[in-house]
Amino acid sequence: MTPAVKVPEGLSARVPVEQRGPGLERDSVRLLVSRGTAVSHHAFRELPRLLRAGDLLVVNTSATLAAAVDGRIGHARVVVHFSTRGDDGRWAVELRDPDGRGTTRARAGVRAGVEVWLPGGVRLLLEDPLSAHAERLWWARVTGAEVLELLRRHGRPIRYAYTERDQPLSAYQTVFALPSPDGAGSAEMPSAGRPFTARIVTELVSRGVQFAPVTLHTGVASMEAHEPPYPERFVVPEASARVLNAVKAGDGRVIAVGTTAVRAVESAAGPDGVVRARAGWTDLVVTPERGVRVVDGLLTGLHEPEASHLLMLEAVAGRAALDRGYEEAVRGRYLWHEFGDLHLLLP
Repeated sequence: MTPAVKVPEGLSARVPVEQRGPGLERDSVRLLVSRGTAVSHHAFRELPRLLRAGDLLVVNTSATLAAAVDGRIGHARVVVHFSTRGDDGRWAVELRDPDGRGTTRARAGVRAGVEVWLPGGVRLLLEDPLSAHAERLWWARVTGAEVLELLRRHGRPIRYAYTERDQPLSAYQTVFALPSPDGAGSAEMPSAGRPFTARIVTELVSRGVQFAPVTLHTGVASMEAHEPPYPERFVVPEASARVLNAVKAGDGRVIAVGTTAVRAVESAAGPDGVVRARAGWTDLVVTPERGVRVVDGLLTGLHEPEASHLLMLEAVAGRAALDRGYEEAVRGRYLWHEFGDLHLLLP
């Protein structure tokens, strides 16, 4: 079940907030706060005063990749979205058609054996669909270059049709992003962390709020099909597991910054609620039926009514809180998507 509200026209954030007017910075977005069905309206800069000493923010350190690359199938132009690197060296990719407006649309008729030529004579060959249930993402083998070097030289950030123009990769990096030892990263920005600035982090720390870094490399979302999440790489370090367990044993609250942080930390938690250091792949889908074992609250963007992420939000906050919050977000004309406003769901 998902909130009944529809996202009205005009409520997509088309450019980053810092480009909307003079004097605006990343932390100039708005913040909707839900405590059960009680809703209040704030500026994101008020976040340090809305949390309390002893609270813990779980943040995703995955850096965003320039994951979109132009290519050709015969004489036809295509755009390849590189999603996830597999253990066998192949990449999960999505093929998309240019739409003539600088963005892309889903490509029909994709099948095994399709060959795509990329810049520099690089060849990409589709081999198997990622899932038996959907043929949007395919495992592909790339020859002629290392994919991460190809992305560095010829890639650009993935961009969807609700945005106004291309942005530099720096617009898609959060203050928490760290280079991965193997160069891997996220196909799409872990966007709940975007409004944080060094100033906000410093104020949070000075007020006694702690941080637990985790990593989850996000793949390509489905803008059309709203498929459930598929397996993604994650790491919960030993130090983060220790602080998570200490906060759970005390009276602090564990608040995840983004759905990716929820997926990572819940994947490292046993049925007893104890978090253990883990690294690998997670196929966990957090639903109201499964519930959450560690996370008490969630800071997240606003999601489309059909998005599978909303099941995770319902698991954290409950259906009534979610419905009420989204009604207020529409009424208050909050902005959706990765450059939009934030929603803080507290116990």
